[in-house]
Amino acid sequence: MRAIFIRHGQSTGNAGQPSSDLALIELTELGWQQAHTVAADWTEAPSLIVTSPYLRTQQTAQPTIARFPDVPVEVWPIEEFTYLQPARWNGTTSAERMPHLERYWAEADPHYWDGEGAESFATLLRRAEAALTRLAALPGDTLAYVFGHGQFIQAARAVAIEPDLDDREKMRRFWRKGEPPAIGNAERVPLRWSDGAWWTAL
Repeated sequence: MRAIFIRHGQSTGNAGQPSSDLALIELTELGWQQAHTVAADWTEAPSLIVTSPYLRTQQTAQPTIARFPDVPVEVWPIEEFTYLQPARWNGTTSAERMPHLERYWAEADPHYWDGEGAESFATLLRRAEAALTRLAALPGDTLAYVFGHGQFIQAARAVAIEPDLDDREKMRRFWRKGEPPAIGNAERVPLRWSDGAWWTAL
């Protein structure tokens, strides 16, 4: 089977605006433009469209869903990685959170849990593994468009192509301060399940 993961278009959070509810962050005008470009660029109809429960991914998927109205749409637990407790950090900007992000990634403890509403890095990897297992179980001729989030897609790719690394090593490779996001807004990441393994080319 083939799966193309798509990161959501630019969101208000990506644009530096404060976030009060991570699940309800919306696309910016540029994000909507990116979503329409993604939909227009498809060269093949999918068998399945998957989105996360979060608004920005569902908004990004809307033009693709409209283009392929007969394709089933499912919501899977592939939401973004929340590693800081929302109750302490909602309403802040990414710049305000940066010192805490730096400390979190420097310590590289995959089992650290920041509090209610957050998850550990190890839990993120288990969610990614579950999604890949679910995709691999689909019929071999399936093409799935999976609308998700940058860090979740990055985790899924790490699980797929670095199966020999343990959770701590995956975490150490995951975050790179001062560099662009590993997966940009509206970027597509293709994966193919064949012969019992994941491959990065369709």
